[in-house]
Amino acid sequence: MSVEEIVLLNEADEAIGTAPKLSSHHARTPYHLAFSSYVVNPEGKVLITRRALSKRTFPGVWTGSCCGHPGPGEGLRDAVARRLRDELGVMVDTVTPVLPGFRYRATAADGTVEHERCPVVRATTSQTSLALDPDEVEEARWWTWEECVALVDHPDASPWYRLQMAELVPLGPPLEWPDAGVADLPPALTW
Repeated sequence: MSVEEIVLLNEADEAIGTAPKLSSHHARTPYHLAFSSYVVNPEGKVLITRRALSKRTFPGVWTGSCCGHPGPGEGLRDAVARRLRDELGVMVDTVTPVLPGFRYRATAADGTVEHERCPVVRATTSQTSLALDPDEVEEARWWTWEECVALVDHPDASPWYRLQMAELVPLGPPLEWPDAGVADLPPALTW
């Protein structure tokens, strides 16, 4: 089994190396590349997930559909498709950049820090069945947009979800989110 690597970034969002994912998340987590995705079905419902209770970082929090780390040399579309397939058993129809410039820093209750350049994408699917990886996802279900907006006030919503929703809500319902293009993706990440 290979060790999953994250892409380390400088403040200009340029790749400056890699590091093992598991040993890199701690109180002084280096700035690195990630992504967040929101899977939307044809009715405009969003797949919201609760992270597995066994996760080392932010266990049990509610968040968007799937987060992950593009591997070295992996494009954003491929990374999103890989993680959605592996974590949720979802095959996507389209992937659209919505918040390509998003970045954040958050500290968990145990002192573990997330410090990420984290482009946000919308992925669409007409698939209805899910196959959850229990090491990653405690539960998942389709939520209306109104329910997604209300989740912001829930104490178990992830910090990155709250920050992303502050930028997503003004864009309207998920099927109306405009394609932000790829120009604002970090230099370390291809489309």
